[in-house]
Amino acid sequence: MAKVEFPGGAWRKSSYSGGGNDCVEVALLSEHVGIRDSKNPGAGAVSVSTAGWRGLLGVVGRV
Repeated sequence: MAKVEFPGGAWRKSSYSGGGNDCVEVALLSEHVGIRDSKNPGAGAVSVSTAGWRGLLGVVGRV
């Protein structure tokens, strides 16, 4: 998998993370969302479309 860069993307953690360092961070861009491990941000990130991100949040919200 290629390392994905997100220039201009501001990485943030969920307010539900409880301040720990064992969660994911997201960077919202115009057409994509970056997702990375907060424990190892230098390892790279996964990029999904904004539509894919909305779909994921919809599924997670129902759990």
